[in-house]
Amino acid sequence: MKIINSGEFDAYWQRNKKKPDDKKTDKTVKKIIADVQAKGDAAVKKYAAKFDKSSPEQLEVPFAAAKKELEKLRADNPQLVEALEYAAQNIKRFSEKQKEQFVNFEYEMEKGLVTGQRVIPVQRAAVYIPGGRFPLFSSALMCMIPAFCAGVKEVILASPPMEDGIPDRKTLAAAAIAASVCGIKSQRLRFFAIGGAQAIAALSFGTDSIPKVDIIAGPGSRFVAAAKRILFGEVGIDFIAGPSDVLVISEPQDEKSAGFAAADMIAQAEHDPDARARALVPDREYAGKIAAAIEERLVKLPTEKTARASLKAGGLIIVYKSKEEAVRIANIIAPEHLELQTADDDSWIPLLENYASLFIGALCPEALGDYSAGVNHTLPTETGARFTGGLSVRNFLKTVTTLRCTESGGYEKARNAAEIIGRAEGLEGHAQSAACRKKI
Repeated sequence: MKIINSGEFDAYWQRNKKKPDDKKTDKTVKKIIADVQAKGDAAVKKYAAKFDKSSPEQLEVPFAAAKKELEKLRADNPQLVEALEYAAQNIKRFSEKQKEQFVNFEYEMEKGLVTGQRVIPVQRAAVYIPGGRFPLFSSALMCMIPAFCAGVKEVILASPPMEDGIPDRKTLAAAAIAASVCGIKSQRLRFFAIGGAQAIAALSFGTDSIPKVDIIAGPGSRFVAAAKRILFGEVGIDFIAGPSDVLVISEPQDEKSAGFAAADMIAQAEHDPDARARALVPDREYAGKIAAAIEERLVKLPTEKTARASLKAGGLIIVYKSKEEAVRIANIIAPEHLELQTADDDSWIPLLENYASLFIGALCPEALGDYSAGVNHTLPTETGARFTGGLSVRNFLKTVTTLRCTESGGYEKARNAAEIIGRAEGLEGHAQSAACRKKI
C-alpha cells in the first residue's frame, strides 16, 4: 500500500491522471457501430457470437422469463429476494422524493410576460446491465426504478446473453422485482439479450427487432463507454463511467477506525484491478495501521487477487498536514464515493464540493449506497463528479421552458429589446419577427 505525504500529492496526481481515450478501442467500436447501423440484427448476432460466445435466435426475452427467474430465485434464495425487495422499496422512495423536486410552474416576469417550465419524461429509455465475472444485478434496480418513477413510458433492459441465450438470471429476477415494486406491467418493460458496443449501437439506431431509444443509462465495459461517448447526440446518455473509486477521509477515533477504513478500501478494490481505493489521514502512524488492517483482511478475502492487484496499482493513503490541505486534495480527486469518518463530520461537509455520493459517519460504508439504502450507485468516476452527479430521475426527465405573452408594458419592453438585439447581431429576420408585432 503506497503512503505519501500531502506535499507529494500534486506530482503523484499528474503522473497518474487519466490517460487519453484509447484509440484502439475507439477504432474497434466505430467499426461495430457502422456494422450495426448498416446490418441491424444480423450484425448484433454476429458480435454476440464473437464476444459473448452466445447468439440467440431471438434477441428479445419474454417478460414471463423474468418473472419465472424471480420465482426460481425466491425458492432457491428467499433471503436474497427479501433483501432485493427491501432495497427496491428504498430506491423507489428516494426516487419519488427526487421527482417531487421537479415541478411545472409559470412565473410572471412582468405584466404580459409569463415564463414557465414543464417537466416531461423521455418516451423510451434503455438500461444497460453488464455481464462479466460479477454481474451487477443490483444495477437493474438502481437504473430501472428511477426511470419508472420519472414516468418513462417504455423501459428496455439490455444485458449480454449467457450461454443459454438469456441474460444473467439474477439480473432478470432483479428486473422483475423493480417492475413489481413500481407496479409496472409488461407493456412498459421489455428485455433484450444484447451486450457490448453492439447493444449501444442497436439501441441508438434501432433495428428490426430492437427499438430505438431516447436515452441509455447504466454501467459497462470500456467498449460500452466508448460507444456511449461516440453515439451521444444520436442518443442521450447518463454519463461516461470508468473504473470505480473511493476516497475515505478517516481520523483515529477508536480501535475500530483503521479497520473500517481498510474494509471500505478493500470493498472498492475488489471490483476490478483498475478500481481505485484512496484515503486521507492526519498522521503516518495511523496510515500504517490502515495499511496493516488492509493486509490482514486481504489474506482472508475470496477476491484477494483482484483487490490486491487494484491496491498495488493505485491504492493510496495520503497523510495531510491540515484540514484545508485535505479538502483541497479531496476536491481535486473528485471521487465517485467520498466517505467521512472523522470526529466532526458535519464541519467537513460545507467544504467538500466534488463528489458523486457522500457517506457521512463511520457507520455508513459505501456498500449501503451500493445496495440497500436507496441512494443510487450509478455514479460518475474519474473526476466526473466535478460537473455531474449520479443517476437519478433527473436523467429521464426533460425540463422544457414555456413563454406566454399578452400586450402590456412588460411584453412591449421585451419585444423592443429583441428587435434591437437581433438587428445588432445582423439577423434582420429576427428583428423583423419582433418588429411586426409592435402595437400600433
